[in-house]
Amino acid sequence: MAVCARLCGVGPARGCRRRGAAREQRRGGAGDSEPDTDTDPEEAGGGGATEDEEAAERIEGGGPAAHPAEAGPAGRAPLSLLELPPELLVQIFGSLPGTDLPSLARVCTTFRRILRTDTIWRRRCREEYGVCENLRKLEITGVSCRDVYAKLLHRYRHILGLWQPDIGPYGGLLNVVVDGLFIIGWMYLPPHDPHVDDPMRFKPLFRIHLMERKCATVECMYGHKGPHNGHIQIVKKDEFSTKCNQTDHHRMSGGRQEEFRTWLREEWGRTLEDIFHEHMQELILMKFIYTSQYDNCLTYRRIYLPPSSPDDLIKPGLFKGTYGSHGLEIVMLSFHGRKAKGTKITGDPNIPAGQQTVEIDLAHPLQLPDVENLHDFSELSRIVLEVQEQVRREEQEKEHRQGEEDRSQQAASQPAAKPLGGEGAEGEETAAGAEGTTQDKAPASQSFVLPMGVISRNEDYPRTCRICFYGTGLIAGHGFTSPERTPGVFVLFDDDRFGFIWLELKSFSLYSRIKVSFQNAEAPSREAFDEMLKNIQSLAT
Repeated sequence: MAVCARLCGVGPARGCRRRGAAREQRRGGAGDSEPDTDTDPEEAGGGGATEDEEAAERIEGGGPAAHPAEAGPAGRAPLSLLELPPELLVQIFGSLPGTDLPSLARVCTTFRRILRTDTIWRRRCREEYGVCENLRKLEITGVSCRDVYAKLLHRYRHILGLWQPDIGPYGGLLNVVVDGLFIIGWMYLPPHDPHVDDPMRFKPLFRIHLMERKCATVECMYGHKGPHNGHIQIVKKDEFSTKCNQTDHHRMSGGRQEEFRTWLREEWGRTLEDIFHEHMQELILMKFIYTSQYDNCLTYRRIYLPPSSPDDLIKPGLFKGTYGSHGLEIVMLSFHGRKAKGTKITGDPNIPAGQQTVEIDLAHPLQLPDVENLHDFSELSRIVLEVQEQVRREEQEKEHRQGEEDRSQQAASQPAAKPLGGEGAEGEETAAGAEGTTQDKAPASQSFVLPMGVISRNEDYPRTCRICFYGTGLIAGHGFTSPERTPGVFVLFDDDRFGFIWLELKSFSLYSRIKVSFQNAEAPSREAFDEMLKNIQSLAT
């Protein structure tokens, strides 16, 4: 009753429009207050007689109202929305969220008629989905802005955002966006190895549009023969799948050899003859054979960008990094209190997508030796292994202290073991502030050079860094066999670049930020982001 009062009158004190239906009928306006039962956005403003359509045209063109009862008598303010001028109602309804308009259409046939005004839906398309095209040219094809909103934008709104395709260990990064009068799924690819600072590459995998028919058309964009028939199914919350119905469009006249050469040029920017490393050739051929199996059907799972905090070392986000013979891969950097984690969005047969490739201990900064001594790998190794041993002992002491708290009161009354480095009984809290203390004392930048014997795919790495931390990197055999975390050095160069020295592999990875503004990718909460990380890691395992 209260809702009805707000829509049809000016408040409960003045009564409900429905209670006054008999009075309206006596005044000749009863037909406009009949309730409607439509709820779907596709139906909001739909149906009705020809005279209703003519009335809607008068509303959009600013013409006079069709019913005298919709305007208040001269000399007093309107007591009902129905008494307002139709052009004013168009402005009011156009400011409401599109998902609320179907409920508004149920109030009465007058509201339903007004909601057929395309101006309302043109505004909703622009404000909710950023469609800035001249939607008026849709009139040529007979498609209304309401059709675009209800049958394209609203219907497929759940697939907008970032997704990770399920392609075995390789993963991927898909960004689904509204692009003009299309919804397009763009697959983002790292630049060609080893040019980590180059911009990302992208190619369309599918598109959805509503141009000539009043139902959305899904088209597969894979292959080199142009768009062809496809299908999209929303499997469940945060998961959908695509299917190609014409896979013959993916094939090339030259057979698999031509397809492989074309794929190699697109994926690596070179020919197989340019790659002299035999192991690298095997990895490339293996990836082509594996990923080709997924050219007709793919499942995608939603991923979020990591939430940020003013206390973060740098802004979290997506980075592209060098991974030896595997080429460039996409990694998500996120912060979790005293830890920072790098999670693979794309992967390889050794460390698949979804796994945590590096972990940085922000409570244990490293003071690197001067440049002359940094050339000596054994000196860097000595510093890192000392910190590794310190971290191991601190973890043992933490477990010991926790065990003491669970024992009897007599055992708990004994002096607690003093942590290493004079941290005191509150070692964990004190360690949490180590990062800030070190950054206060450290210079704004210090010289950096890779030790002799450390291999880097990209020799054009920065020669100064801000700060370094102890960390661990995940290594494994082919097929993710015998995985283990090994010590390493996290090197922060600037706000957009960092590196990691893998001590055991004597290898260096350089990471550069992906500078793309992704829409509909923010996590609704920290808990939702942590749950997403856990899910993609469990799938990888």
